[in-house]
Amino acid sequence: MTILDALFGRALPLEGRSVAVTGASGSLGRALLLELHRRGARPIALSHSAAPLHLREADGTEVVVEQVRWQCGQEADLATLLERVEILVINHGINVHGDRSAEAVEQSLQVNVLSAWRLLELFLATTSRQGPGADGPPREVWVNTSEAEIQPAISPLYELSKRLLGQLVSLRQLDAPGAPWRLRRLVLGPFRSSLNPIGVMTAPFVARQVLAQASRGLGLIIVTPNPLTYLLMPLASGSRWLYFRLLTR
Repeated sequence: MTILDALFGRALPLEGRSVAVTGASGSLGRALLLELHRRGARPIALSHSAAPLHLREADGTEVVVEQVRWQCGQEADLATLLERVEILVINHGINVHGDRSAEAVEQSLQVNVLSAWRLLELFLATTSRQGPGADGPPREVWVNTSEAEIQPAISPLYELSKRLLGQLVSLRQLDAPGAPWRLRRLVLGPFRSSLNPIGVMTAPFVARQVLAQASRGLGLIIVTPNPLTYLLMPLASGSRWLYFRLLTR
């Protein structure tokens, strides 16, 4: 896969496909689950909360999805589940805002980087072991690195952890040629959530845009009101891809 392959690709079918979403109890997680349901997918909610997840359409109709509880640090417990997941959306995260304590650093790295990385590696290993399907589309993993990967987020540890995650995603994309999986990056601007109550976009709007771009085959999915991100993120992704390709093996 070249950098152009990472940015563009074939249209993505969602009808009937099993899609697991981490961070399912958050604003974007819930919005993604609802939008996936509307597009005919079979959503699976992965959440740390034991409370039942109540999803409702605008008319009040309840949407029931499979819900699986898990905790950061226990990614291996999802191995069996991931064997039947066709698309994994790594969406969970934490924002400690201005806290710079040792505990805040540990939390940010564990949740935003290491947990996401372990899930990514587990899913790719599972997919590689099972091999490609008969004639269907490849299995996919989507990683939400956020706009904080390249832009200020008024939260230094959030920015640092998301930038590291973005670097690791770029590194792993070098292994995509010939692999039975596809890796997509989600670069999302500020939307209203418990992590960012002053976000300028709504989670349902972001979820619709993410799935619309994925359905058109984009590998680099950007949803933000900041026009600079649409210019800087492809440049950053391309330069990293070339740098890592030249200096790693």
